[in-house]
Amino acid sequence: MISEQEILNASILIVDDQAANVQLLEQMLRNDGYRSVTSTRNPREVYELHREHHYDLILLDLQMPAMDGFQVMDGLKEINANGYLPVLVISAQPNHKLRALSAGAKDFIAKPFDMVEVKTRIRNMLEVRLLYKQVEHYSQEMETLALYDALTGLPNRRLLMDRLSLSIAHAHRNRSTMAVLFLDLDKFKQVNDSLGHDAGDMLLNLVAARLVALVRQEDTVARLGGDEFVIALWELTQVDDVAKLAAKVVQELSKPYLIQGHEVHISASVGVGIYPVHGEDGEALMKCADTSMYEAKRMGKDGCHNPVRIDLPTILLG
Repeated sequence: MISEQEILNASILIVDDQAANVQLLEQMLRNDGYRSVTSTRNPREVYELHREHHYDLILLDLQMPAMDGFQVMDGLKEINANGYLPVLVISAQPNHKLRALSAGAKDFIAKPFDMVEVKTRIRNMLEVRLLYKQVEHYSQEMETLALYDALTGLPNRRLLMDRLSLSIAHAHRNRSTMAVLFLDLDKFKQVNDSLGHDAGDMLLNLVAARLVALVRQEDTVARLGGDEFVIALWELTQVDDVAKLAAKVVQELSKPYLIQGHEVHISASVGVGIYPVHGEDGEALMKCADTSMYEAKRMGKDGCHNPVRIDLPTILLG
């Protein structure tokens, strides 16, 4: 539900070439408590003003010199790609009502107008517009939740698999190679048990930040859940680069963390899957890297293991 304060804080633009009309509408709105009211008598300024401020409501006259209200609405459609024009037409030409509504205006009032009617229509339009924005924001939040990890802000499995597909397609086209690193934190449960889940969450965020700092902009760091992370490398210049990065990951994550006044020490186990040696699709590479990571744990943790001695030999770090 939209609150009274949200309505009064809504941004409104008045567009009319007549100073008296602008003054009347400004005074009416300010007397009713609206706090963000702007006006222009030059219709050519509307595009840039709206592009900059994204008004919640535009009170638009139709008959203006040089550019009429219909031309203004045509231009606004280019800015509002979603097709929603927050325009209320106020015009002395009532016969243009149908044309104005067909052009995208959400409402129409004929001059001379009844003050109470104008106030009511403005308020109703603002409530609808703010509800519309609320739904848009909610949809964006849902999309973000569907693609990103809520705790760290990293891509989740769904977005990771999409990016893996793109990376594999790129490698296939260019006859190059790419790789997946699957890593799991050792001793993470001890942090949760001894310092609590808030400390564990803080640790995961610190780990995420260190991983992002280690890779290139085109690479992807994702969190699958718990203490499992994946790094998808977009393209490899040399296969040996995977071993170097795995070593850096283990080394960087083993550095101490300061959490809630405590110095925390953890380690990581890393597994590797390389395209096309270990698989030709995302699921195959993930499975290979996951199996490889558990082999690293079995071999003593703090390490990286690759199950195939082709191009990249078995690595054990720590």
